[in-house]
Amino acid sequence: MISLLYIWLCSQSFHFYVAHLYAQYGYPSAQHIVGQRYLKGAGVVKDEKMAMDWFRQASQQNHPYASFNLAVGKLKNMTGSMTAGDVEMLLSVAARQGIQEAEQLLENVMWTKSKLLPTKRKGSFYKH
Repeated sequence: MISLLYIWLCSQSFHFYVAHLYAQYGYPSAQHIVGQRYLKGAGVVKDEKMAMDWFRQASQQNHPYASFNLAVGKLKNMTGSMTAGDVEMLLSVAARQGIQEAEQLLENVMWTKSKLLPTKRKGSFYKH
């Protein structure tokens, strides 16, 4: 039983290091996998900042799941260097490539944004 646990733990680390090697060479799928591993702490110490960095690299190559994960990270305040427009753009990239969760989240973001537009008369916020 202990040997099975050891094999499982080693395979997690081995998989991470292989993916990390390919990620460093610029493969967006590997970058996404490395980001997932850092986000979950699978085969490596959990590090949300590193996860977001890897998702950012993969999303710059239009990787749909990395774009979605980076947008969700922003919405959960895991990354502070993005604007609301960046979130919409990332979700649009993922939605155009068929990620249904991104389509739904983009609709929610757009709906919420439309509800918080300032009025021209008072400069205050109102709901439609």
